[in-house]
This record gives sequence, structure tokens and C-alpha cells, in this order.
Amino acid sequence: MNTNICRYCYKEIQDRDELVTASNWFRVRPYHYRCFEKLSQETETVGGNWTPVNGMTGLVTVILMLILTTVMLISNILGMIGDLLGVLALYPIFLRMISYFVFEMRLPKYIENKRRH
Repeated sequence: MNTNICRYCYKEIQDRDELVTASNWFRVRPYHYRCFEKLSQETETVGGNWTPVNGMTGLVTVILMLILTTVMLISNILGMIGDLLGVLALYPIFLRMISYFVFEMRLPKYIENKRRH
């Protein structure tokens, strides 16, 4: 099964330079960066909002959630509620790991002379 197909235009994603992985609740989907812009303009509701997992936004989110998880699970700040918050803060970290291992790892970083579609 080829996971390098854009879920908007159904064309192949050739390298990581044009890949945006986005999540909506418990789903992670690959998109071209242009197709993701079109998708984000089309969705207006809060429930249908796709958020990018990779890129700078995803990296900052993962770092902040990793810090929150570590603090909540190691310390006894809020007791059992803090432990629950620490476990829930693992969700964006798992999304980023799924995005990397399922979609990004299989693609080359950059193709110099790729054909445009």
C-alpha cells in the first residue's frame, strides 16, 4: 500500500519538501502543502479543522508536550490529575511519531529535478 498519496488531489507526494501531515482527532493524513492550504480554506467548522503535525508547529507542540508530560509524571504537582494530564499530553507526541514513521521516513528529503504536476 502506497502511503505517499495526497488525500486531497490523490497524486503522489514525491519528497518531504512538499509533504504536510495533518491530524483531525485520531486520524493522520498526508497532503501536498498546496492541497493542505486549499483544505484549510474549505473547512470552517471547529470539528472539521485539520492541524499540521510536521513542520515548525508540530515540533514546538511536541517539545512543549514532552516538557509537560515529564513534569506531570515525575512530580506530584496535581496528584492523580497531574498524572492524567501527563498521559493526555502524550497524544501529540504519538501523532508526530506516527507521522514520521508512516509517512516521512519513506520519502527522500528533497528531489532536485522533480517533475511537477
